[in-house]
Amino acid sequence: MNKYEVLYILKTGLEQKVYDELADKYSAVVTSEKGEVESVNKWGTRKFAYPIDYKKDGYYVLMTFSAEPKVAHEMERRFRIDENVVRFMTIAI
Repeated sequence: MNKYEVLYILKTGLEQKVYDELADKYSAVVTSEKGEVESVNKWGTRKFAYPIDYKKDGYYVLMTFSAEPKVAHEMERRFRIDENVVRFMTIAI
């Protein structure tokens, strides 16, 4: 199993409950494929360095996990589909 770090930005204007549900949803993707979530850090709302889709801020979440490479690919696929995800970046540690 490889160790990964994924930072994803969610659009603002949602309730805190929705942010928590989305973080749990992506953690469940890892655990359903026999991976292990080491940490989920919710950084909260932060300003962008430059506007993205005419927005100036987003809700940042950093997750560290260990899993097979196919899990990281599945997470990225789901990020692309989810309309609440503005940007994401996955790094193999």
